[in-house]
Amino acid sequence: MSQESSPRPESALPEGRELVLKVIPMPADTNGNGDIFGGWVMAQVDLAGSVLPARYVRGRMATVAVNQFIFKQPVRVGDILSFYAHVTRIGNTSITVQVEVFAERFRAQGQYVKVTEASLTYVAIDDDGRPRPIPREGLPPAG
Repeated sequence: MSQESSPRPESALPEGRELVLKVIPMPADTNGNGDIFGGWVMAQVDLAGSVLPARYVRGRMATVAVNQFIFKQPVRVGDILSFYAHVTRIGNTSITVQVEVFAERFRAQGQYVKVTEASLTYVAIDDDGRPRPIPREGLPPAG
């Protein structure tokens, strides 16, 4: 089949986003169908999503909301997953992050397919677990 007649996957990696995590799922991460558990992917997205807010929060934080989570394609054993993130909103105590996940299929190196996208909100917390203001001095720009 020629490239022109085959469907074109969402293959362009995002510009203006930071690569925050790369991981390869293994057989122990699969469900009964042989695909990677959605919960495993969600956990990796939560880790990836926390990287940028940590630069702003400068201390403890907690995930307070998964605003949106879309599974676009299955993830397979051996895929090289790349997680890209960017901050979309900075509030007084919370930060919202968009995460996009691209799979580089084991047998198709150099070709990327967007498999997941999500929006998560993290809140800065004090030592007692209560929300605290995000320091404003020296903040990197959002967006």
